[in-house]
Amino acid sequence: MNDTNVSNTVLSRLSDEWDDLTPEAQKVARYVLENPRDVGVSTVREIAEAAQVKPNTVVRMARQVGFEGYEDFREPFRDAIRRGDASFPDRARWLQDIRRQGELGGLYADMVTAALRNLEETFAGISEEQLRASAEAIWASRNVYTLGVGVNNSNARNFTYLASTGMVQFHAIPRPGSTPIDDIAFADGRDVLIAMTCRPYRREVIEAVALAREQGIKVVGISDSPASPIVRGADFGFVVAADTPQFFPSSVSTIAFLETLLSFVIASASPEIVERVETFHKRRHELGIYQEEAI
Repeated sequence: MNDTNVSNTVLSRLSDEWDDLTPEAQKVARYVLENPRDVGVSTVREIAEAAQVKPNTVVRMARQVGFEGYEDFREPFRDAIRRGDASFPDRARWLQDIRRQGELGGLYADMVTAALRNLEETFAGISEEQLRASAEAIWASRNVYTLGVGVNNSNARNFTYLASTGMVQFHAIPRPGSTPIDDIAFADGRDVLIAMTCRPYRREVIEAVALAREQGIKVVGISDSPASPIVRGADFGFVVAADTPQFFPSSVSTIAFLETLLSFVIASASPEIVERVETFHKRRHELGIYQEEAI
């Protein structure tokens, strides 16, 4: 197991132990989950100050999740930094050139930097094994409910639309005139709920995930923090980086993740899925839905 995987295992352990931590220790855990790169370069006092707790709280948190102390806890993160950082000199020079173009050039560079960084951070923290397991659960399900509200509503519907070109069990919720908890009222352990929300977390998504867990529905949680209420306790929790210079959270990583998840679902599916997709698009051509290119 490489060092990045080891540090991710530590984060998973923190998430699993969350409910057993004291409120003060949860402050430390939240900071670590949301800022894992800081752990490898920060002292116990610096982490305590950032999390607004006492240093001995940091030590107790580390011991509660199986380490002798903070230094032992920090080591996997130090190794990940030493061996996992990539150098992108060409990209850096390109962004600097853009910034020199003036005020809007600087904004453009900031947006591009954030988008690229979000993609890198998102996929660096997701394992192929977890993706495959979630895709297999989705393929084996009776119904898949994809839940997103606000900006994530369009992301959920886009995912459902693409999936529906070859599969019929996908449903984007909330349906018009309905609520998420009504839409999953008759779902059970044979079904999957894919839920997504980023800070500030939407209450209706959190409530739907809690209800889904009570009903035995398998939950795929997508959010911007391992401490998110829809990631903690999900059968499959995925963290997407959503930082951006603009006011609204970025959807770049969410969309890229959903496209990757769908590709894994199709790879896990039966061979007839390919035929279904081909038939779907062939029918559209025959009905004149697509504008044929002029010869």
